[in-house]
Amino acid sequence: MLEVRDIHTFYGDSHILFGVSLEIKKQEIVALLGRNGVGKTTTLRSIMGLTPPKKGTVLLNGEDITHEPIHKRAKIGIGYVPEDRGIFPGLTVHENLTIAADGVGAPGGNYEDAFKFFPELGKYLPSKAGRLSGGEQQMLAVARALVGTKHVLILDEPTQGLAPKVVDRITHAIKGISKETSILMVEQNTDLALRLADRVYIMRDGNIVFSGVPQQVRDDEKVQSYLVIS
Repeated sequence: MLEVRDIHTFYGDSHILFGVSLEIKKQEIVALLGRNGVGKTTTLRSIMGLTPPKKGTVLLNGEDITHEPIHKRAKIGIGYVPEDRGIFPGLTVHENLTIAADGVGAPGGNYEDAFKFFPELGKYLPSKAGRLSGGEQQMLAVARALVGTKHVLILDEPTQGLAPKVVDRITHAIKGISKETSILMVEQNTDLALRLADRVYIMRDGNIVFSGVPQQVRDDEKVQSYLVIS
């Protein structure tokens, strides 16, 4: 579904990613884990074209999208929820969803898919997004990313700063979404990530240092040393 091959990404003269390779298969949840500052968010941004890699390849369904603009990546099926959610706080929920639908060319600005996993958003359509609670804003951010046909949903810290009940709500939605859409997620809550993920990649200093299944992480103290265990 999505494959990243040997990407090297820089911020100015600073070399951040050193040959990162990973893949996400159909209807699979993949967790990208590691301590703060090891390059996880940069990896996501490289996939989306926000911080394009200087070397390496990004493939979606076998098609090279390494040099495609950000808006085309969205149109061909990659949804992205950044750590700061990226919603427009001064616009209504309805306007946020309509802009997303227009951006991916959804017929007539159709955003009905947004309610499939978060039906409670329907009652907030006329409300300014900035007035929603943190959990409601996160639901909006995920729902907006799902508007239109998506092959891969990329989530950067989807449960960060949320109350336990809201974390459960987001977690339930992620499980449902994964039945239709592949998911790549960065999540600092290691226990939650290991419960959700089918496979795990762990980063250290801009490199992938582990690839495997969650049980291998639980069983290996050396692998656990690369993580902030929740």
